[in-house]
Formats: sequence, structure tokens, C-alpha cells
Amino acid sequence: MLTDDDLFRIADNEAFEAAALETFRFQAERCAPYRQYLALIGVRPGQIHRPEEIPHLPIGLFKTHDIYCGDAAPEAVFTSSSTTGMTPSHHAMRSLALYEQAFRASFRTFYGEPRRWSLYALLPNYLRRKGSSLVYMADRLIADCGSGGFYLDDYERLLDDMAADPKPKILLGVSYALWDLAERYSPKLKGTVVMETGGMKGYREELPKEEFHRILCDAFGVEVIHSEYGMAELTSQAYSLGGNRFRCPGWMRVEVRDINDPFELLPDGSRGGINITDLANRWSCAFIQTEDVGKRFTDGSFDIEGRIDHSDIRGCNLLVQ
Repeated sequence: MLTDDDLFRIADNEAFEAAALETFRFQAERCAPYRQYLALIGVRPGQIHRPEEIPHLPIGLFKTHDIYCGDAAPEAVFTSSSTTGMTPSHHAMRSLALYEQAFRASFRTFYGEPRRWSLYALLPNYLRRKGSSLVYMADRLIADCGSGGFYLDDYERLLDDMAADPKPKILLGVSYALWDLAERYSPKLKGTVVMETGGMKGYREELPKEEFHRILCDAFGVEVIHSEYGMAELTSQAYSLGGNRFRCPGWMRVEVRDINDPFELLPDGSRGGINITDLANRWSCAFIQTEDVGKRFTDGSFDIEGRIDHSDIRGCNLLVQ
């Protein structure tokens, strides 16, 4: 069976496809909700021979079912943010060590060693939002960096500490908090990567991503805004180094499906629902039909344009209640 080390060494399509098929066969047998879903749509696992044939599980089932195929109780269960009356998703994490290996490997792929950075987070701290995979990740990366911290609502202390910090810095925040900081202080941030984690549903006016990023660039004096794409149902993250164009680590892939026919994959450049294959979801389901809309490009990168109509309001922007 694929080992963790094998997973994070995937570097080409051949290795990814072999790992995807092995993961599919394992999860089709061991993950009961996925096995039931395959039966309901008339798919026999033995008939799947190519990764593009693998059905993706609707993400909403993480709200209603235990999507888990581990042989022992999970070490943690991450939950999505939700408004009052909504059912949050829950993602059983068999191994926190695997999650930490995944997010550190993703971070190193795009930003190098954490110790060269200071990470400042406009997020609730770990004690205030224990079920958040994003807060858990930020907490561990701050420790790896050795500098930075959580600064939700404490803008003056944040700016003072960043100004006194000689290291390259990442300011990671929920989008509405970054907008609030930009409006109140318009600080010119030197030696800083500004990274947003999602939209503003329920908090601020929803703007096209390009317009929102332009507001932040003007306020903070930076050329581009970086973005992190992750969710409670995933183990891995994709990153955009500007322009809302996300790239995945080697063990993660994105496809686009027809919104009205979830079993039809669309060619590159088409707009549709985002399917994600995250092979680090080894003990849940690696094949997920998200409720996000976007495009995939010929180099494997993708963008996010919004949400499929009637999808619940959810995501990192709802962390702060």
C-alpha cells in the first residue's frame, strides 16, 4: 500500500495516476458511505481503470455521514464553520501527523522553509476555534516559523509587531478582516506577503476577486495578493501567488465538471463545478465534488469564481462568530 513518504514524493502524472487508482480501490472497499454512493450510481470499482473515471463524492455528505475508513478511532475531527441552524461538515483525521506532514509539504512547495518567515494570522486562535483545520495549521506553522502569532481584532499590536520584525512576513487572514484592516489603517507593509483565505459572505459586501485584491493592494502597498485554498473536508491546500490562479502540490489535482451533469468532465478552460482529488485524504475520501465554481487551465492550475447557486454559506470567512 502507498506509504505517507510515497505520497509526498509524487512528482509526475504517472505516479499520481497509479496512486489515485490504488487509493480509489482501498476507499471503495473501506469507506462505507463512498461504497454505498458508488452502488447507488451504478459504478463497480472493478470497472474503473483510469483516474478520470473515478466518481467524486458530493461534499455535502461530510455533513450527514462519517466519511472514514480508518482502522482505529481518529485522532481529531475537523469541522467546517457554519451559521446558526446549519449543519457543519466533519472530517475525521486518523493521524494528525499525516495532516501536519501534508500542510508543511504544501507550504514548502510554494514558500520554502517556514523558519525563514514570520506568520501573522488574522484568525481566531486555537483555543477559540479548536475544530478548525485552518487554525490548527496556522498554529503549527507559527511555531515552525518561530515568530508571528494570532492577532484577531488587535490591529494596532499587529502592525507594531510587524513593523519591528526584520524577517520576511506572511499576513494570513480571513478576507473581511483584511479588508477591515485596510480600511481602518491603510498600512504600507514592507517585506510582507498578504494572503487571504476566503470570501466575506455574511460580513461584508461580496466583491469580484480582482476588485477586492486591488483594494488590498492599494491599501497595503503590495503588488499582488496571495490566497490559500483549503477546507475542512481536505487534508491539503492549494495556493495562489497572485491573480487568483491556484496551484496544487503533487498529490492533489483539480478537474471541472458540468454543473448540471456531475458525471461529465469538461475540457480545460471551461467553467464548471470543481472536483478535487486530494490523495492525502487517505483515511476518508480522496475524491470530492465541491460546491465551488471555477476553471482549470492547461497547466493544471485553476481559479475560483464563486459558489454553485443554493450552496450553503460556509468556509474560512465564517470562522469568527
